[in-house]
Amino acid sequence: MLWPGSTALANLLRGFNWRGCRLQRSAKSIFVFWVPLAATWLMMSVEGPLLAAIIARLADPKFNLAAYGVAFSFAVLVEAPVIMIMSASTALVEDAASYRKLRNFTYALNGGITVLMLVLVLPPVFRFIAEGLIGLPENVADLTHVSLVILLPWPAAIGYRRFFQGLLIRDGRTRLVAYGTVIRLAAMTLTAFTLFIWRQPPGAYLGAWALCAGVCGEAVAARLMARGTVGSLLGTVAAYEQLDYRRITHFYLPLAFTSTLTLAVPPLVTFFMGRARFPVESLAVLPVVNSLAFIFRSMGLSYQEVAIALLGKRNEHVRELGRFALILGLAASGGLALIGFTPLARVWFEIVSGLTPELSAFAIPPTRILAVIPALSVLLSFQRAILVNGRYTKPITAATIIEVSGILASLLALTQGLMLIGATAAAIAFTAGRVGANAYLIPACLRVVRVSTDVAGTDSPTAAA
Repeated sequence: MLWPGSTALANLLRGFNWRGCRLQRSAKSIFVFWVPLAATWLMMSVEGPLLAAIIARLADPKFNLAAYGVAFSFAVLVEAPVIMIMSASTALVEDAASYRKLRNFTYALNGGITVLMLVLVLPPVFRFIAEGLIGLPENVADLTHVSLVILLPWPAAIGYRRFFQGLLIRDGRTRLVAYGTVIRLAAMTLTAFTLFIWRQPPGAYLGAWALCAGVCGEAVAARLMARGTVGSLLGTVAAYEQLDYRRITHFYLPLAFTSTLTLAVPPLVTFFMGRARFPVESLAVLPVVNSLAFIFRSMGLSYQEVAIALLGKRNEHVRELGRFALILGLAASGGLALIGFTPLARVWFEIVSGLTPELSAFAIPPTRILAVIPALSVLLSFQRAILVNGRYTKPITAATIIEVSGILASLLALTQGLMLIGATAAAIAFTAGRVGANAYLIPACLRVVRVSTDVAGTDSPTAAA
């Protein structure tokens, strides 16, 4: 069954006949542009398993793994407002004036989240949250606190490097983004192994130092790699339509709220898992299942900036990018389905991931349910790209609210009403929430594309207005 509005979208894409559009986007050119960014996401998926494997080989692994996980969750929540800066710089920076305005906006946002981190690590505040609200044991809370102090520069470094990476993507230099990720992994790995061999600190501290070193190294590399792009921008004349801070804020706030809301989901899912059937088994297998799904979802996550950069000012290349998204989504979901519905599932979960046969049996059903998620992720990235390119970001936030609400409502019904196994209920909830978000965005995307079509069909600014 096709999703609502798919026929209208297909007819619209088939009917495109852009006047004055000379440059076509071939599948090969889109693929070449996309591959380095996909490789970047795939490489980033290695970080967590690598650091966890090292921490597990140090003293008190259970407590340190727990502290590292909590500290990482706190840091990710704090960095959430700057995650979409890459999309913003890809979409908004066109000349010297817009570069300076968005750069200053990014620096101000980085300063704000750094202040938030500083407040979070204040002993009274941290103790209230970690021990009072979450209920962490005192030894885990102490390890988490020091780890967060080490991670103080981390969120701002994320925002800094994503701003310059967005400039590189806009300039078509996606390979440099991938090279930056290689530098990040190298710095992280070198730091982790050096500390492991020479100092043997608590594992949570090692993980925090390694993460911080990797991201800071990548941030410096991104700035150096973007020197040519920045130099070209500083030599450009300001566009007819000036970008000001009010417009940046109006454009970016929905994106920041979207990423923050999205990153609040995992703690809520953990809450429901603890109250579902087979809670321990579900909590044990869900991270393993999500890690596998993330490998295939990364193809969609990397497509958003690709589409923003290649759609064109009037979305004139939506047809070619839509076709590529369809192929990419089918390939991504097909890959996950190939593992979930064949004997490869046992190979992955029992041999590669090290789960017992009992836990592997809990992991296979949610994996099969999540097989559609990679395709839906590609679709969501494509939809968001159309809206970001059209400077119409409010529906993205609304879609995220629908997705999160759908996940929570589904979890409540499935775990407390139907009493499903927690991991299976989570997979169904994730899928239901994502379908709701995709469906909601279809009319908004159609509207943006239609407006672009009307504007592109006019011969003068007056007629377009």
